[in-house]
Amino acid sequence: MIIAGTAIGAGMLANPTATSGVWFIGSILLLAYTWFCMTTSGLMILEANLHYPTGASFDTIVKDLLGNGWNVINGLSVAFVLYILTYAYITSGGGITQNLFNQLFSSPESAIDIGRSSGSLIFCIVLASFVWLSTKAVDRFTTVLIAGMVVAFFLSTSDLISSVKTEVLFNQIAQGEQQYLPYILTALPVCLVSFGFHGNVPSLVKYYDRDGKRVMKSIFLGTGIALVIYILWQLAVQGNLPRAEFAPVIEKGGDIAALLGALSQYIQTDYIGVVLNFFAYMAIASSFLGVSLGLFDYISDLFKLDDSLSGRTKATLITFLPPLLLSLQFPYGFVIAIGYAGLAATIWAAIVPALLAKATRQKFTSSSYQVYGGNFMIYFVILFGVLNILIQIAAQFNILPTFLG
Repeated sequence: MIIAGTAIGAGMLANPTATSGVWFIGSILLLAYTWFCMTTSGLMILEANLHYPTGASFDTIVKDLLGNGWNVINGLSVAFVLYILTYAYITSGGGITQNLFNQLFSSPESAIDIGRSSGSLIFCIVLASFVWLSTKAVDRFTTVLIAGMVVAFFLSTSDLISSVKTEVLFNQIAQGEQQYLPYILTALPVCLVSFGFHGNVPSLVKYYDRDGKRVMKSIFLGTGIALVIYILWQLAVQGNLPRAEFAPVIEKGGDIAALLGALSQYIQTDYIGVVLNFFAYMAIASSFLGVSLGLFDYISDLFKLDDSLSGRTKATLITFLPPLLLSLQFPYGFVIAIGYAGLAATIWAAIVPALLAKATRQKFTSSSYQVYGGNFMIYFVILFGVLNILIQIAAQFNILPTFLG
């Protein structure tokens, strides 16, 4: 549940728009390729982690296996990505919390506005308390959120899936340009962000008391749930909204309101919008818990904080205070920074895990768990990471073709 909850963020709603250039078959192939590479890289972190004491996270493992240089690069990318995502989820969750409280406590006679800052504070403090308590508390609450997400997801997509038209899904009524391959590269980094869970691997090693097989099953099941939900969502959207009609949605950056507005021409979407808001809120909350748990364990390892009440309190303050204060000061300022989060995530979610697996096999003669595929798989994952970095750099300079609808 922690793996699935971390992966299935509110960003999944952008997937159909980001992959509209390659359309349904292309998007399924991209999602499957990314799922395989990201799941494998997560297992590579597991392989390395099992050779170190319980509680060891990226700082300890990377420093010992790859040296101080790689540890600094990896540490900066881990901290940047996890802090930026925690900040992003506080601001997004704070806005929805504000709207929710205002609707609950307002009446026709008196309107109440608790304010964006209060919404962010409530959202952060309530959810941070679960991280402070224990990994088990995060697991239990995330299970509730995932169950709610699944119900909301199927309520919102059942009508869409039942009304899928094959001629739309396979673009047989196409108008305008008919090229797909030129847009395959621009969609790949978006898919990568959709399978980010790697910060949670050390937390699960600790939670499952170093049982590598149970952690492996958790990773496969969690990412598998995410993949199935992504594919069903692609089917629901791209089976109803023709490829040529994505222009206004792309223009607004994949905004969910714009997507529902475009879909409303083909199917009744009033209640779908309401249910999707619930889905988005639970997705944000579960992703916030997963991301901040990974950051919490990284901070604990970095500053050598123990599992006592004092140690967990210090780690909680270091984990949540910086993004909370940033959110209160700049409630709408994460858009530019989050654009670079994917680039940093590629380093520690693809390239570093592969290098860790290679170094682990050279340093330790025996292993309780080893990832499939041998050296070929290590280079396969490194190639995936390098490809994503090159694509993101090319995108910054507007070198790659972009689908506009």
